[in-house]
Amino acid sequence: MSTQPLILIVDDDTGILKLLSLRLSASGYRINTASSGAEALERIRAEKPDLVLSDLKMDGMDGMALFAAVQELDPALPVIIITAHGSIPDAVSATQEGVFGFLTKPIDKDQLLSTIASALASVHKQSGTWGSNIVTQSPIMQQRLSQAHRVAKSNVSVLITGPSGSGKELMAKAIHNASDRASGPFIAINCGALPEQLLESELFGHAKGAFTGAVSQHEGLFLAAQGGTLFLDEIGDMPSTLQVKLLRALQERLIRPVGSTQSIEVDVRIISATHRDIEIAMQDGEFREDLYYRLNVVNLQLPPLRDRPEDIPLLARHFVEKSAQRHNPKVKGISPAAIHLLAQAAWPGNVRQLENVIEQTVALSSAPIISEGLVNQALANQDRVIPSFNEARATFEKSYLTKVLHITAGNVTQAAKIAQRNRTDFYKLLNKHDLEASQFKTSAKKEKIGEDTDLLHKKTG
Repeated sequence: MSTQPLILIVDDDTGILKLLSLRLSASGYRINTASSGAEALERIRAEKPDLVLSDLKMDGMDGMALFAAVQELDPALPVIIITAHGSIPDAVSATQEGVFGFLTKPIDKDQLLSTIASALASVHKQSGTWGSNIVTQSPIMQQRLSQAHRVAKSNVSVLITGPSGSGKELMAKAIHNASDRASGPFIAINCGALPEQLLESELFGHAKGAFTGAVSQHEGLFLAAQGGTLFLDEIGDMPSTLQVKLLRALQERLIRPVGSTQSIEVDVRIISATHRDIEIAMQDGEFREDLYYRLNVVNLQLPPLRDRPEDIPLLARHFVEKSAQRHNPKVKGISPAAIHLLAQAAWPGNVRQLENVIEQTVALSSAPIISEGLVNQALANQDRVIPSFNEARATFEKSYLTKVLHITAGNVTQAAKIAQRNRTDFYKLLNKHDLEASQFKTSAKKEKIGEDTDLLHKKTG
């Protein structure tokens, strides 16, 4: 069998298919072709390619619809989109959704080969150890990992958002490991865990005698992370006075230790994370808008565990093995009934809560296999934990939006009036909670058909 990469070219123009096939074959690639999106999916199922090269504008299933279908089959399969109608907004939109590259016709041969080589190299690198601590088979998480790997090589600031316990620090470490700074330090600090004066000193350092108790000079975490990555966890909880100093450090690449008159140049990549809704914090005057845009050059939003249920069995077995090594080596696995019970739980504390439950069961197990009873007992204890205010508010918001969309049959204008929000704000809330108004229009039609059918049965009865 040939070890040369297989490229699937998809275009409804036979002339383009032939031209690209000849060009890429001459460059040493194996080629498969399809003249439609539907045919391309059949080809992928029959023989998985290493890369898909697709036209954007095609009859029936277009390039972005094909990309979405490819993501369902294999989230790690890179897709490059080609179009004669390319524009910067199209390219940005496509790459944000996970498309590897975006090329315009007429296609430059060198750019085509360079983009293909980069995509294939990216797949090879992603099979390494840079993100091995993130255990997942979820298409959503695979897409986030793909985005993380692409952004890792740049030096832009990344803001990782998502609920508590969803793996934000692990993602930050993965980005660091995949970056050119991997050999440098990775330094993490929780911005909400320290009082203001101590946090300032920890970040920027202090001179000897700068304040009571400063008996010696302290370099601070910016300098400790020199040449590497500084991870600012719970950035949304940073005091507003320190936000000003952080913004200046990001803009000027200079820091000034507390009590010092000298500025020091720093070379640090900033990755930050928060479980808070920063846009609401900005509206409330609790977070600076200019700092937000400095930190949020690229945003990676991690899903809650309830939105990646396919990962629960995988994570549970991983945590059993990990906990058994530390606490109870005689434990060798977990029963199918226990896995089923875990898959049905709500997990308000996300992956961190799942790990805690598994750790409890491993420590308490007297048998080599974790039983359903032990899991049930651990879950009962977890249910007594009160969710955070932000988690409770997010749950309420989604429930409220769902109700008003049901009431208005997906009419956003009417729903926004009921909620007493303008349409722009209402759409932002829908995007925040991954809600599509069109789904409720379909649901309302089905309910109406059901009501009409019931009425017909009553009349004919």
